[in-house]
Amino acid sequence: MSKVLVTGGSGFVGTHVILKLLEAGHEVRTTVRDLSREPEVRATLGAAGADPGDRLTFFSADLEKDGGWAEAVAGCEYVHHVASPFPQAQPKDENELIRPAREGTLRVLGAACDSGVKRVVITSSFAAIGYGHGQRDTPYTEADWTDPEGPAVQPYMKSKTLAERAAWDFIAREGNGMELAVVNPVGIFGPALNGDLSTTIFLVKTMLEGKMPGTPRLYLGVVDVRDVADLHLRAMTDPAAAGERFLAVEGEAMSFHQMAMVLRERLGPAAAKVPKRELPDWLIRLLAIFNPLAREAVPRLGIEASASNEKARRMLGWTPRSREEAIVASAESLIALGLIGR
Repeated sequence: MSKVLVTGGSGFVGTHVILKLLEAGHEVRTTVRDLSREPEVRATLGAAGADPGDRLTFFSADLEKDGGWAEAVAGCEYVHHVASPFPQAQPKDENELIRPAREGTLRVLGAACDSGVKRVVITSSFAAIGYGHGQRDTPYTEADWTDPEGPAVQPYMKSKTLAERAAWDFIAREGNGMELAVVNPVGIFGPALNGDLSTTIFLVKTMLEGKMPGTPRLYLGVVDVRDVADLHLRAMTDPAAAGERFLAVEGEAMSFHQMAMVLRERLGPAAAKVPKRELPDWLIRLLAIFNPLAREAVPRLGIEASASNEKARRMLGWTPRSREEAIVASAESLIALGLIGR
């Protein structure tokens, strides 16, 4: 089995990637900004059924600093670069996201190249594929790129686009034979493992707690985090994945209203506070005068940006869970962890 580095091991996706690697028998290294988080991450993995022991090692490294990356990657055959800032609200200065995303990616690639790593798998995003183009009727594919200067492109989308572009440029310019594969997930749902919630899981939490009086007419692609982790491993080991991007998505984009209805239908009384109605666009625009989150939503109202998973299925044999299973798993994990109302 191989020695593999996962950056951002304390995050939602990173933890699930570690679980999948351990399950497959690999020796795993992971980076965290603060080594004091090691017991917390080990406890999270333990609660999920893993007992990595000395097959998991922690290193301190920060996306915005050079120190620690060479040590973390030394001796590794593969690297999963998962770490990237993803805020629940957009920053006033877009460079707060763009700088660590782009420069952090280049730091990881540089260290991996210097260490002789065979292949790096980067967690990019649909944010680097499907924005800045307005409404369109055909699904997005891996051939598409977000226009960073396009309409309604927010700092997070721009950061993921520029970071991924920089990665491909690095490989072409100075990769020295190192291989790159990229996974581009849509909205990632599935089981939360602790109280450090992603933005998408927080959306489910907000619905369950009744803090959303109605759903805006927004649409989001859905994929389960366990399937994102599975696609990472396929992209790591399959020879065909070298030099390729893979969209991680299951089916067409869902409206927030459809998600709410899935929760109500599948969870019964536990979803009693989930909103039943979809709010009209004019009301969201009115709320946007006072509410920053509503303001961010306005440019995306009514835009259904669907994406195709045909490439990942055809080339890597990837078969994701249903959208409904992913959303329900998010809710059930929040309830099991006692996080509703907290």
